Amino acid sequence: MQDTKQIVPPTARVRLDSDALVANWNSLNSLSGKAKAGAAVKADAYGLGVRDVVRKLVTAGCTDFFVANWQEAQEIEGLTPAGVSVSVLNGIREQDMPFALQSPAKPVINSLEQLNRWKSSGRPCDVMINSGMNRLGINVEDLSSGLFEDIEIDMAMSHLASADEDVPQNDDQLTQFKAALEIVPRKRTSLANSAGIALGSDFHFDVTRPGLSLYGGIQRPELEGCIRQIVIPQAEIIQVRSLRPGDKVGYNAQYTADRAHDIGILAMGYADGYLRGFSNSGIFLNEGSELPVLGRVSMDLIAVDLTTAPDINEGDWLDCEFDLRTASAQSGLSQYELITGIGNRVARYWI
Repeated sequence: MQDTKQIVPPTARVRLDSDALVANWNSLNSLSGKAKAGAAVKADAYGLGVRDVVRKLVTAGCTDFFVANWQEAQEIEGLTPAGVSVSVLNGIREQDMPFALQSPAKPVINSLEQLNRWKSSGRPCDVMINSGMNRLGINVEDLSSGLFEDIEIDMAMSHLASADEDVPQNDDQLTQFKAALEIVPRKRTSLANSAGIALGSDFHFDVTRPGLSLYGGIQRPELEGCIRQIVIPQAEIIQVRSLRPGDKVGYNAQYTADRAHDIGILAMGYADGYLRGFSNSGIFLNEGSELPVLGRVSMDLIAVDLTTAPDINEGDWLDCEFDLRTASAQSGLSQYELITGIGNRVARYWI
């Protein structure tokens, strides 16, 4: 029987720029110097759709991908050809073993317990060194050469806690990581995230692991001019209404009109990841005109000022100002939260 299920058009969507994604990876790869840039694609490629992102980056030449857990590794099985590796950053629990033993992905070993668990597998792994962030990883003082007998380590890695700042912790972590490399046998080494790439060649080693900057985030001034925006949320106007002086808008009357003007009601809200931090501070765009958000962002709806766009009608679409640094300043949210928080009901489409 033929499937007659109708496709319902969305009222909110995100336009994603394929060329900008690839350009960002190429820029980060170039900035990595003698190292090769990989790609952090955890959290569904920061919320943008991991299968599409992996396909595009494999075609661009990326050969190392990093996910958080084995569910995420499973999502991209079949997309990574021979010579392309997938590393599971959260390591290997006992309950992960049945799947992991038949998966082409590698665990990133984060503890002595995980190391002992994986040793009998006969399979390669990566090893995370705790160089001072104190999340995951084996402490430098717990390392000894005898720990790694009969196990094949591809990458020895660590993670920078404050690479977006010029603070002593960066050099302290570098020193700790180098001390660990005197002990840990491995094929390759990896330390720098997106911001770490901008710290210079001392931090690059063999493989860099950009994440946020692949998707348009800029954490350090050295990345300005080479990272392009790829994420543009868009919302449909579902009603145009006219305000009189004194009319109030939205929950708790956070906006009161001081003049007669039109507003547009957009079918998007905090359930879609456009959070309440954008209340009275966010901006939507129409052919270059800025349309400020008025009042409180609600779960499904946003009001914007149409004063500079008098010809807007119901059914028209507006772009959201979503340069990640700008949107972060408007909302008080981190650049990471902005893109990973885009809701599931928002349609994604690549151009």
